[in-house]
Formats: sequence, C-alpha cells, structure tokens
Amino acid sequence: MKRIILPLVIASTLAGCKQEQAEVVQSVDWYKENTVERAERLAQCRANPGELADTPNCINAEQAESLADTSKRGGLDVQPMSDIKLGR
Repeated sequence: MKRIILPLVIASTLAGCKQEQAEVVQSVDWYKENTVERAERLAQCRANPGELADTPNCINAEQAESLADTSKRGGLDVQPMSDIKLGR
C-alpha cells in the first residue's frame, strides 16, 4: 500500500504543475525607443494591475513612460551642490 501512495502523491503534484512560457523582459531603454509596444504594455498593465503591476515589463514600461514624459517637459537639470559647508 505504501508503494502505491508515494507515486500517486508525486504524480498528482506534478500533474498540477503547468509550465508557463517565460515572457521576454524588455529593458527601460527598449520601451523608450518602442513607443507602440510601450503603450500596449501599459494598457495591459493598467487593465489588470492586481496581477501585472509588479511584473518586470510593467515596471520597465512605466519607468520608460515617466522618462519620456520628463523629456517632453524639458526635465530638470539638477546639479549636485558641492560648495555647501556643514557645521561651523
């Protein structure tokens, strides 16, 4: 009886596992250059934020969108303040 139970448990565990195709993760730079794909990805991500918001492609597409918006406005050219002396 014990010989039958262990293979059945293993078989049922493996039967429940389905292998999903891994999605290619695109970089922020790729999404900045490919505006059509970025818009499509953002539409998918915003339509189902519960499942997709934390995926790498959604994060990269959002970052690329943010950078594109900033560059449209001219952005800020912030330089580090190096001549400040703290203390006395």
